[in-house]
Amino acid sequence: MARILVIGGGTGGTATALALHKAGFEVVVHEAHPDSAEDLGAFLTLASNGMRALAQLDATEAVTALGFPLRTLRLLDATGAEVAGHPLGEADDPLLRFRCLRRGDLNSALQQEASRRGITVRHGARLASVEEGPDGVTAHFADGGSATGDLLVGADGLGSTVRRTIAPGVRPRYAAQRVFYGYTRDARPPGESGQFTMVRGSGAAFGYAVSPAGETYWFARVTDAPLTAEELTRGGWRDPLVSLLRVDTGPAADIVAATADDVLVTNATEIPPGTPWRSARTVLVGDAAHAASPATGQGASMALEDAVVLAKSLRDTPDADSGLALYETLRRPRVERNTAVSGSLSRGGPGGTVPRPREEDLPRLLDWDTAVSV
Repeated sequence: MARILVIGGGTGGTATALALHKAGFEVVVHEAHPDSAEDLGAFLTLASNGMRALAQLDATEAVTALGFPLRTLRLLDATGAEVAGHPLGEADDPLLRFRCLRRGDLNSALQQEASRRGITVRHGARLASVEEGPDGVTAHFADGGSATGDLLVGADGLGSTVRRTIAPGVRPRYAAQRVFYGYTRDARPPGESGQFTMVRGSGAAFGYAVSPAGETYWFARVTDAPLTAEELTRGGWRDPLVSLLRVDTGPAADIVAATADDVLVTNATEIPPGTPWRSARTVLVGDAAHAASPATGQGASMALEDAVVLAKSLRDTPDADSGLALYETLRRPRVERNTAVSGSLSRGGPGGTVPRPREEDLPRLLDWDTAVSV
């Protein structure tokens, strides 16, 4: 049985551990954060494809206990008038409905599920370097410890230390937008629970969803210069954002104004296409490999797809090199299409020119009992 080290205990890393364990591999997860509550402030949506991947990992129940489902999408103009609406994803299937939830809650639930299945999740293990040899790969940690396995999976996010060992010249690049997000119980925006609303504002792309408990989850994407590290941590962004949104008469400004806590902000960032993903004993998944701007809302769902396809590729091929090569062949067209579309939307373009993979192939590719092939 191959021993696989997973670096990063977020959504992609823990899901990859669940998938590899299901495929019969010995897995240990090494997470830099001292507990499971990393990134509690952020929220995300899992699309139907992400929920499909979770179902193949037998993790649906652990995740549907969190957050709330989203069944429909509607689009408002800057005045708040509805201009379009349609069902979200596979809304008729309860297992595949979009789901809105806090990232920290998702991480905690997946880690608890991993522990329940006997997978070790080691916290406070910050990776310092990776050393490959003919007989294995060793992860060296900042606390002086180390771990050796047959393969190493880098699921350590946008600033991936693992990626720097594979592609030392690659740097994440700014995708043209600042992204603000927050929560409030004091807003009463139009719309029902289970509905995601996008507002096409004159100064920002704004989206929100209202939970069954009446809490509004919202985000705003604003095209501007990137924020410095100091600006990202200084706070005080709510009032300037409200002023920007007040230009329009839609609900966005009132939602942000009703947010009691200071809003959170990050730079939309992406990994350049063509970035190497693997070496002889090391491979990248999720944002470490193919981070995209959040415009399509597919980051977590793409990482969950990675988990299933990587595990199946290693399961269904005669050796690790063949498995890693098959994983990359199957995944790269789809994720680079998503990066291109997201980046184009963030930059105000029509949605990218990378060919679209066949969506009808995805259920077969993710189905656990179907062998993978090119």
